[in-house]
Amino acid sequence: MTCTQKWPEQGWAILQLVMVVSFSQAKELVCRQRGDPENPQMFKDGDIIIGGIFSLHSSWNDRQETYTNKPLPLECIRDFQVALAMIFAIEEINNSTDLLPGIFLGYKIYDTCDFIARSVRVALALANGNEVVSVESETPCTKPAQVQAIIGDTSSSLCMAVATVIGPFHIPLISYFATCACLSDKTKYPSFLRTIPSDYYQSRALAQLLKHFGWTWVGAIRSNNDYGNNGMAIFTETAQQLGICLEYSVSIFRTDPPNKIQKIIDIIKASTSRVIVAFLPFPDMDILMYKLSQHNLTGYQWVGSEGWIIDSKIAEMDKRHILDGAIGLAIPEAHVSGMREFILDLKPVNSFGNGILLEFWETLFSCKFNQSKSSAENQRECTGHEDLSELQPSFIDMSLMPIFNNVYKGVYAVAHALHNILGCNETCNYKMQLDPFNILQHTRNIIFKTKEGDEVYFNENGDPPAKYEIINWQPTEKGIVDFVTVGLYDASLPADKQLNLYNKSLIWPHNSRQVPVSVCSEKCSPGTRKVLQKGKPVCCYDCVRCAEGEMSNTTDSISCVKCPPEFWSNDKRDACVKKESEFLSYEEIMGALLTAASLFGTCMTAVVALIFFRHRKTPIVRANNSELSFLLLFSLTLCFLCSLTFIGRPSEWSCMLRHTAFGITFVLCISCVLGKTMVVLMAFRASLPGSNVMKWFGPTQQRLSVLVFTLIQVIICILWLTMSPPFPFKNFQVIKDKIILECALGSTLGFWAVLGYIGVLATFCFLLAFLARKLPDNFNEAKFITFSMLIFCAVWVTFIPAYVSSPGKFSVAVEIFAILASSFGLLICIFIPKCYIMLLRPEKNTKKNMMGKGEPKTL
Repeated sequence: MTCTQKWPEQGWAILQLVMVVSFSQAKELVCRQRGDPENPQMFKDGDIIIGGIFSLHSSWNDRQETYTNKPLPLECIRDFQVALAMIFAIEEINNSTDLLPGIFLGYKIYDTCDFIARSVRVALALANGNEVVSVESETPCTKPAQVQAIIGDTSSSLCMAVATVIGPFHIPLISYFATCACLSDKTKYPSFLRTIPSDYYQSRALAQLLKHFGWTWVGAIRSNNDYGNNGMAIFTETAQQLGICLEYSVSIFRTDPPNKIQKIIDIIKASTSRVIVAFLPFPDMDILMYKLSQHNLTGYQWVGSEGWIIDSKIAEMDKRHILDGAIGLAIPEAHVSGMREFILDLKPVNSFGNGILLEFWETLFSCKFNQSKSSAENQRECTGHEDLSELQPSFIDMSLMPIFNNVYKGVYAVAHALHNILGCNETCNYKMQLDPFNILQHTRNIIFKTKEGDEVYFNENGDPPAKYEIINWQPTEKGIVDFVTVGLYDASLPADKQLNLYNKSLIWPHNSRQVPVSVCSEKCSPGTRKVLQKGKPVCCYDCVRCAEGEMSNTTDSISCVKCPPEFWSNDKRDACVKKESEFLSYEEIMGALLTAASLFGTCMTAVVALIFFRHRKTPIVRANNSELSFLLLFSLTLCFLCSLTFIGRPSEWSCMLRHTAFGITFVLCISCVLGKTMVVLMAFRASLPGSNVMKWFGPTQQRLSVLVFTLIQVIICILWLTMSPPFPFKNFQVIKDKIILECALGSTLGFWAVLGYIGVLATFCFLLAFLARKLPDNFNEAKFITFSMLIFCAVWVTFIPAYVSSPGKFSVAVEIFAILASSFGLLICIFIPKCYIMLLRPEKNTKKNMMGKGEPKTL
């Protein structure tokens, strides 16, 4: 295996660092293992050793053969930089007088080649302390290497394996780059800690970022390992809670065959979503980028995890600007003073003499140390003073300083825990027996600040505070991508303040300043509601207009709200407006006309009464029972006036008055007409020889009949008002967008009893008048009564269907019209002919003319 193998899972080649800690006095022998990692070692009493494991993938000799006269790959350089970050932290602690005074830390580095089996074997070997080492010293190291803590690995999968194995020993395992949320499960991984936030927070932050920009229809690509699968599972769950739908979710791994990767490309091409969430490490993103470039799939908005979003190599590879405008999360930028200088000042001749460093140096500069004259290779000899800063720009690239800082924090966390356990002040109690469980508890509870002021602590799950920078890929004029920090995500803040985007201009695909749109369906405007499309996710829907009487005043409403009874939806269905109250009022034209007709009828009746009063002693008035005539005129006046009670806003008193007044006045009116009809019949029967009928129907009987007929109606009205009187009622059903103010009948039986009684009297009166139609013309008032009652009955027979079918205020208008029409019919048919004679034909208003005989005329 060569160094061409890409950096796995989190963006680089796996770097396994295992730190083994014990202690000794500064003057005692410190054993350092240099060279072959398979060589075992033992320790003397009082020694302190820190071991580191990182993944160089293969021996440096293989790399020399592969990369002779070629630049060393970036991922290989990064491997070594992270290892140097650990060594820098150890050297800094050794030179400190405040932390672990009098204690000297050593280190031991292993190469796991990114293999789970090798990582587990190395961890067990260090934990068991069964190695023996021979060093260039007169005093051999013979003490078993008792491991107190382990720092590593890089990938989540390797950490899960190692944590499972060493967990029962309670040995702290501190990772600086394993982010899988599954590692926070303390029942499975009780001794695992890390200095990088869990993907639980990153996945939720990515979902909130999508929600912030309104991207509810997205595609998702994940790495097919613990990092990608667990991270995407949390993202999917959070996205669903926020109303975000995944059009597709596919997995990729760097070893997948080309046809599987091609299927992913085909899925992207066929999709309608314009946003792609890529939860991938660098190696998988590298493979995907190559395929995307082949198909020139530009114009998509990429949302990335910390595994690749700030990887300069990915940006350098993106020649077709496929990832321009990408946005994602990255570990916050960090600075560790002195670390850059430490790495650049690295010299084999004045450093730690590590065999791995020598091999790295030889590969880096294509030279050899101590090359023998007999060697067949013709390579220049290494001096150890070569300048790293002039070799490759990639070596002085400190873009991984956040990761270096995580390693730095991990080493210092263990050092602070030891400092507290050993009771260090000016000196430490180095004779104290160390217990891994005790170190684990102290490390979990440790709180300290680095020299840069960063506070370091672990929560109950062994995770540090979750903070991420929001990065936007902004291409420059020179074609170089600028990783611009445009916001911050802080999980420790309240939910509504966790995501904070700075007031900076963002760049989107194709250098656009307009935020891309990625939705399955456009937002439903107010006045509509969402109806899900069958067989599709909840983000795919149709917008259906709210029904009458319903409204929605928000965007993307899932349902329409029914307006309260007194309100109605407007034309846009986005608000409920108060219904207009409708009733027959005096101000409107119809109400004014009916009022005018009522008053005209009243005045006309008064004029007729005045004429009759002035001519009360004339034969035509006296011959037609003047007393009943004046009573009839009075009742007609009341009939005209009672129609006014039907106009105006209904109230409790007006509702009770309108129907009862109408019923009583009309019965009084018809009773008078009935009396006059009976008088006519009795008068002509009394003129027959031997007839004495008038004494049975004289004035007293006439008054009594009117009183009895009217009293019956009064009793009916009293019973109606007592049992269930009419009352004001708001009718919301007749006209949907209006409130009909009307008088409810209360008792329907009472209403129809009043009308029915009027109808019975009117029918009886009509029959009597019809029987008297052949009497002599000059004395015959019956034919005029017949015509009046015919009009009366016709009006009220047509009233019933018209009243029932008329909506709202028109039903009231129909009732008023029936009252006025029947009243005018009685007034005109009975009294106008007599007024005509009294005013225009006074010569006929004589007793002789009234007693004249003539041929009867039929109707």
